[in-house]
Amino acid sequence: MDKNAHLKKVIVDFKKLTPEVLKLLVERYPDGYDDRNIISFKNAQGERIEAVEVLTEDTKYLVKISAKLEYTMENYDEDDYEDFADDDPDAIMEPDPKDMVDGDDEED
Repeated sequence: MDKNAHLKKVIVDFKKLTPEVLKLLVERYPDGYDDRNIISFKNAQGERIEAVEVLTEDTKYLVKISAKLEYTMENYDEDDYEDFADDDPDAIMEPDPKDMVDGDDEED
């Protein structure tokens, strides 16, 4: 039997990501997540969803993966959110697409 079966399950899209959940994600996946960490499932509309899991005492969060999530995790700084409540979904700003361009191709 799943030891986490009693937990409330919450699917979180980037738009609903809170500082608390973002911090938990960064703590759980300090070097980012990979294919072994991704959970795939179908939502109520039959769409395939890919997410990473993070647990609190009473909740299992399934956070939908996206380029925005990866970028935000890579650039996480706890100080950016100190003026916001832990559960404020407006605290996390969508990254500027220009900032998300892969800079690995650039010469130093």
